[in-house]
Amino acid sequence: QAQAQAQPAAPAAAPAPIQGKGPALWVIKDADSTLYLFGSVHVLRPTTGWASPRVQAAFDSASEIWFEISNPDDQAALMPLIQQHGLSPDTPLSSRLTPEENAELDAAAQALGASGLQLQPMRPWLAALTLSVAPLVKAGYDPKSGVELVLKARAEAAGKPIHGFETIDKQIGILAGLPDDVQLVFLRETLKDYENAATKLDEMVSAWASGDVDVLGRVMVEEMKDASPALYQSVLVDRNTDWANQIQTLLQGSGTAFIAVGAGHLAGDDSVQAQLKARGVQVEAVE
Repeated sequence: QAQAQAQPAAPAAAPAPIQGKGPALWVIKDADSTLYLFGSVHVLRPTTGWASPRVQAAFDSASEIWFEISNPDDQAALMPLIQQHGLSPDTPLSSRLTPEENAELDAAAQALGASGLQLQPMRPWLAALTLSVAPLVKAGYDPKSGVELVLKARAEAAGKPIHGFETIDKQIGILAGLPDDVQLVFLRETLKDYENAATKLDEMVSAWASGDVDVLGRVMVEEMKDASPALYQSVLVDRNTDWANQIQTLLQGSGTAFIAVGAGHLAGDDSVQAQLKARGVQVEAVE
């Protein structure tokens, strides 16, 4: 026993290795401000490496951290919003879907260990979200390994203030406020893709982790634009415009900030960087 106590503690698990230079990182500077822009993935396999030396250095140099929302791990805040905006028991999904789509919904729910009956009271946006996240968790993706939660813990440990471009209420409101036909397109696309959801995310994460922004734009952004221009406008373009406005306001201040938002917002023709560049704000890739 004494011998056992004298054994050195097992070394902490080494962080997962990065691919090449790791994910893309951008910087926006003026005379007295430095803003780093980093695309995040909200759910990851624990084995995906992304914390490259340049990302670590940028994060360490920042005096404040910005996310889409300041409390990405606050499940307690989410539940009442879902109750309020995500359910319509008087109009079950079966009344909005064709018999074939209802059969697909049931099959998808069962594959995830639920039943179509459990999804029936949900509004289409919530059913779509549920069906898009569940197969990823089943395939070994973990929200706890997502970029925001890792960075949030680091920021808190270092005493860095955390801010959000949006509130959780606003995020839910954007989805819940989509017109019914747009929500149904979202649900139908999710049903069509649910069997390949993990494979698709693997492709997206691989592109993200190796800094291939063009592939990311094609897999994430262009597909959404093609499937539903209205969803693309609400979920990406309008929010990118709002965030570009807030970044311009930040630039008017001083200091160093590290900004991490979903990688899809930093890819494609209407990305945050594209919107800033159109206004004459210089955005550089960090090599």
